[in-house]
Amino acid sequence: MTTPEPHGFARDWLAAWNAHDVEAVLRHFHDDVVFTSPVAARVLPESGGVLRGKEELRRYWTEGLRLIPDLRFAVEAVYAGVSAIVITYRNQKAVLVNEVLIFDGDLVREGHGTYPGDDPNPAGARD
Repeated sequence: MTTPEPHGFARDWLAAWNAHDVEAVLRHFHDDVVFTSPVAARVLPESGGVLRGKEELRRYWTEGLRLIPDLRFAVEAVYAGVSAIVITYRNQKAVLVNEVLIFDGDLVREGHGTYPGDDPNPAGARD
């Protein structure tokens, strides 16, 4: 299995997020990606936190940016595995988050946003 160069991928991913460019972020993902996140469960309750495909990701991230207009990330560390990259970053609330990304070639096939277990409001999602 191959993955993109981890630090280059993280730089591109970060730039797209901080520009609030959902389409640029989506270019890193397969069309049939599966992505999980407790924030998704708050933003799109009907998803149960599991998003399937780029269209659902687009809807989630677009709504998330509407709800959190000051969203901003700062990468703290990047980890590489055989077919995985983990990006550890701080969000606009200084909460430490891990994005676990499983690759199929150069694109993410599966992703998981993970947050501290004691944060009742991960990523600053509003009620």
